[in-house]
Amino acid sequence: MCVKRHLGAGPDPCYVFGNAAEGPDVPDNRSQIRLKPARGSTTGRPVMVLLDLLGRRWALRVIWELRGEPLTSRALREACDDVSPTVLQTRISELRAAQIIDHEKAAGYRLTELGRELLSAVMPLYAFADRWARKTAPKP
Repeated sequence: MCVKRHLGAGPDPCYVFGNAAEGPDVPDNRSQIRLKPARGSTTGRPVMVLLDLLGRRWALRVIWELRGEPLTSRALREACDDVSPTVLQTRISELRAAQIIDHEKAAGYRLTELGRELLSAVMPLYAFADRWARKTAPKP
């Protein structure tokens, strides 16, 4: 669930993910996850919130590892070079609250439609990083 709220005096809304809705008319059985609006930003613009989420330790790696088939928590942890279970579960919770990934009991964690769209948007950056690394690599 994503709720748009105005925080502070600025005209731009702040996007908060998770069980942040006010009032009983919006059911949400997820844990009480609230992503900070955006570290280092006072505007709370959606791009800043997304970059803040993606900049957290292991967030992009989790998304990357889920680009194929769904993975169980154990398989995801192994794919992420044995990230600590606590950090992994925190990232999973944040990415689920942001509707980037979800969980199917029989299969495990997978990217949602939004997650796949995000991955498509990140792939040109991945290709650029490869070109950049080749051009800036020290010459032997």
